Amino acid sequence: MAAAQTPEQDEPKSLRRSLHQTILDELKGHILSGEWPPGTQVPFEQDLAKDFGCSRMTVNKVMTQLAAAGLVERRRKAGTFVKRPQSHTAIMTIVDIRSEVEALGLPYHYEILSREIRLPEPFEAKRLGTEARVLAVICRHFAARQPFCFEDRLINLGTVPEAETESFETLSPGAWLVSKVPWSDAEYRIRAIAADEDIADRLMIKPGDPCLTIFRRTTIDAVPVTAVSLTYPGTDHEVSARFASQAI
Repeated sequence: MAAAQTPEQDEPKSLRRSLHQTILDELKGHILSGEWPPGTQVPFEQDLAKDFGCSRMTVNKVMTQLAAAGLVERRRKAGTFVKRPQSHTAIMTIVDIRSEVEALGLPYHYEILSREIRLPEPFEAKRLGTEARVLAVICRHFAARQPFCFEDRLINLGTVPEAETESFETLSPGAWLVSKVPWSDAEYRIRAIAADEDIADRLMIKPGDPCLTIFRRTTIDAVPVTAVSLTYPGTDHEVSARFASQAI
């Protein structure tokens, strides 16, 4: 005697594929829009199957696809959770943060938290390499609704005077500088830190959580252009570099 078929098995294959895509698109929409931020528990498979009127196997295949795309993580006996996007920075290039976020398939935006023209503090003058007036900009970059990177930047107005009147409404400070200033040299320093209360608040993480801070100073023929600290949640970002051997 043949085994009984489920209602879904009676449907044409094209309809089942369409249902699979419908479920996938809806769950991705919740994640990529930020409606389900990282850490959110995804409804259980049996509940989703009931909501969509399909078999649990169909939902399981969708979850497998979302996990393969790095959007969710499946924890044994705990359930499925939205995953914080994993990203990496190549230290041999100056990468636009917008490009980093969009490469993850997530919508990007940023906000200016403070913008001030002043003389640098002594430690800032040492970091930038000049005591000239600076534009100090602090901003926050987002992947969907989740803070992605905290930026603390000094721009040397002696080298880039047009930055004094730039609002950065359409381009972030880093992207604007790359488009305007032909830097010649870049110095990098990378540190692992524990988030203090201010960083934790900016990145919506817990104080003490690991972070990765990338410090970069760029110059034009040894004349300082900008110094910036970019701080990322440490468990979700990596730095990569590639070097070619030199003939001796």
